[in-house]
Amino acid sequence: MLFCSDAKSGLKAIIAVHNTHLGPAIGGCRMWDYASADEALTDALRLSKGMTYKNALAGLPHGGGKSVIIGNAHTDKSPALLKAFAHHVKCLADRYVTAEDVGITSADADLMATIAPNVGGTSEAGLGDPSPYTALGVYCGIKAAAHHVFGNDDLTGKHVSLQGLGNVGFRVAEHLHRDGAKLIVSDVWEPSLTRAVDAFGATTISPEEAHRVPCDIFAPCALGAGLNRHTIPDIQAAIVAGAANNQLEQTTDGALLASRGILYAPDYVINAGGVIAVAEPVSASAHASVTRRTEAIGDTLSAIFAEATRTGEPTALIADRMAEQRFRG
Repeated sequence: MLFCSDAKSGLKAIIAVHNTHLGPAIGGCRMWDYASADEALTDALRLSKGMTYKNALAGLPHGGGKSVIIGNAHTDKSPALLKAFAHHVKCLADRYVTAEDVGITSADADLMATIAPNVGGTSEAGLGDPSPYTALGVYCGIKAAAHHVFGNDDLTGKHVSLQGLGNVGFRVAEHLHRDGAKLIVSDVWEPSLTRAVDAFGATTISPEEAHRVPCDIFAPCALGAGLNRHTIPDIQAAIVAGAANNQLEQTTDGALLASRGILYAPDYVINAGGVIAVAEPVSASAHASVTRRTEAIGDTLSAIFAEATRTGEPTALIADRMAEQRFRG
């Protein structure tokens, strides 16, 4: 755990490395206006653990880590702050690789990479912005879930409540719209809502109501811990499948979803496309390789869904067990 600060730029950040059994930790950096340092620490710890499981189940030679910058990405972010943070990242060059996450753009990653070689997802190295691959994996996962529940993966006319229209969420919406899904969207950033209405003819709803609206699929694509004992009883969807990390507030919430007959696509399985892209070695065939491996996320989820049907166990428990077998050896 590394606590980072820089008085001149206003930097306050945390870098958490959870596990390096499979190799150097990898996991993006997010910038969020946390209510307190304790809240930021909790998020960093949860996210870094999730990355260990994600990377293991994605078959990557990496452990899990995550970093968080405390502040409003729209008003507090500056080149000086990003550079100050990059100096701290550089100190962990043999143990941790970072990239984009919520509040951090590919341009931000490019700037940080001028200082820290262990910044991925840049335009100069690898495949650049990983969010299109994350969105592709989520889309493939949603189709796999639809096939399991509805008998086919045709999304035409399916109502999807999509919570969060950031870099990944908006791209997921693009995939779903092309497949004929009816979108109900929510976000705290009004311009994103306007853009989705214009582009997709989407219906808008407040983020607090996104899980309650009657729909076929609820796709959480914002922050974590949104699936809990307070929200799960109100979900009216047959499927929960989205890009957000750490969607379950408690491990028991996976069982609560299952008890209600709701199929849950474990978050770190469905949203692994981005980290697959960041970890891919630079080559002429990198895009094709990452696309193929990301599309295979649907196959992994189908296997988890089938095992859940066979055993009666929650999908989250099955995914955890599969990941732990890999990173614990």
